[in-house]
Amino acid sequence: MKSNAYLLRANLASQKPYHPALHFSAQTPRDLPQLAQRFGIDEQTLHEMQVVSTVLPFRTNPYVTEELIDWSRVPDDPIFQLVFPQRDMLEPDDFDRIARLYDQGAEPSQIRLAALEIQKRLNPHPSQQQELNVPLHRGRRLHGLQHKYRETVLFFPAEGQTCHAYCSFCFRWAQFIGVKELRFAGRDIEELCEYLRDHTEVTNVLITGGDPLIMKTRHLAAYLEALLQPGLEHIHTVRIGTKALSYWPQRFVSDPDAAELLALFERFVARGKQLAIMTHYNHWRELETPISREAVRKLRETGAILRSQSPVLRHINDDANIWARLWRTQAGLGIVPYYMFVERDTGARRYFELPLVRAAEIFRGAIQQVSGVARTVRGPVMSTTPGKVEIDGVARIEGKEVMVLRFLQGRDPDWVHRPFFAEYDPAATWLDQLRPAFSDNFFYEIDLKAMVKMSAK
Repeated sequence: MKSNAYLLRANLASQKPYHPALHFSAQTPRDLPQLAQRFGIDEQTLHEMQVVSTVLPFRTNPYVTEELIDWSRVPDDPIFQLVFPQRDMLEPDDFDRIARLYDQGAEPSQIRLAALEIQKRLNPHPSQQQELNVPLHRGRRLHGLQHKYRETVLFFPAEGQTCHAYCSFCFRWAQFIGVKELRFAGRDIEELCEYLRDHTEVTNVLITGGDPLIMKTRHLAAYLEALLQPGLEHIHTVRIGTKALSYWPQRFVSDPDAAELLALFERFVARGKQLAIMTHYNHWRELETPISREAVRKLRETGAILRSQSPVLRHINDDANIWARLWRTQAGLGIVPYYMFVERDTGARRYFELPLVRAAEIFRGAIQQVSGVARTVRGPVMSTTPGKVEIDGVARIEGKEVMVLRFLQGRDPDWVHRPFFAEYDPAATWLDQLRPAFSDNFFYEIDLKAMVKMSAK
C-alpha cells in the first residue's frame, strides 16, 4: 500500500512542479550536433566529441545540460568534463584511427569494428572482475552477481544497466557499449535469493549498475521485496548505488512514480532492514540546485541512509578545497561522506588519473578543513584485484621515504587493516606500479596468486 504521507506530498508537488519544462530524454551521440549548435560548441570540438563517443559511451539529459553545466566556462566547467567526451580521453593513435575512418567515409560497421578493437584494449573489466568475482553456485556461474568480499554481494538487475547520464570516467563503461559478453546483468531474483540462503556469511547486498534507480518503481520493488523473504534474515543492509540524485533528482520529486518510489523505501525500512542510498557526487556543484536538495530531503524522510563517494579526478575535482566544500555541504544536508576513490585503471584513465602521492595530498588537505562529522570519509582508496587499498600517506622509516598502505577490504578478510609499505614513487597511479619497501613481495601476493590459480580451474 502507498504511504499516505508520500501521496500527499506528491499531490502538493504536482500542484507546484519543479522544472515543469524538463522531461527526461536521453541525449546520445546522435544529439551532439544539436547540443553543439544550441550551446555554441565549435565544429572542431564537435568533431572530436563525435570521434571519442564512438569508443567511449556518451549519454546526458536536459537537466544536466540546462541546470548543471555553466556553458560560459566550457570546456573547463567540471560538469562538462564529467559528462562530455574530450579528445585526450583517447590515446592519440586511437583518436587518429577513428577520425581517419570518418574522414574517409567508412562504413559504420568498419568504424564499429575499429572502436571495438580499441575498447578491448582499455581494460573493460578491471581487477579481474569477470574471472574472480562471478560466483559459482550449484554448478553454474551467476553472471548477474559479484561476490568479492565475504560480507557483500553485488547484484546487477538487467533493467538497471543504463544511467540518466554517463560519467566520462566511469569504470563500468563496458556495461553501456552493447557488447553482451562484457555486460553484467541478471533477471532472476530467485537465483540471487537462493545464493544468499546458501551464503549466510553475507550481510549486505549492493544493487548496482548502471543505475538501479533508472528502473520504474514496480521493477525495483520486485527486487527489494524479494529480499524480505524468510530465510534472508541475515541480510540486514541493502545498498543501492546511484547517480540519480545528481543527474536526475526529479526521480525523487516530480517523476510520475516518485511518490511510489519513496513509499517503497519507507516500507522497506519499516520492515527492519537498513536501506543505504550510495550516492555519487563528484563536485559540490551537483548539490547546488533546489531540486537536488529537495530530493535529498525526501529520501532522508523515508528512513534511508545516504552515503556519498567519488574518485579524485583531474579536470574535475583535483583540488582539496573542492573536496572540503563537497564534504561540508553533504554533512550539512545529512549525507555521510564515505569514500574518496582513486580513478580505476580502465577506460579514459589516462585523462583523469593522478599520482597516488598527489591524491593523498588532496585528501589530507581536504580533511583538515572539515569537522569530525565529515571525517567519516576514507581515502584515497584503490579498488584493486586483492581488495580496497587505502593510501595513508608518506612516512620516513629507518631513513627511507615510504608509502603507507592498508586494506579496508580484502579478498581474504585476514588482510583487512594490516599496514604495509611501498617504495616512495611520486609517479605511480595504481597498486601494480608500486614495489614493496622492505621485502621482495607484498604480504598478500602469494595468497592472491593461489586464489587466481584456483579460480581458473
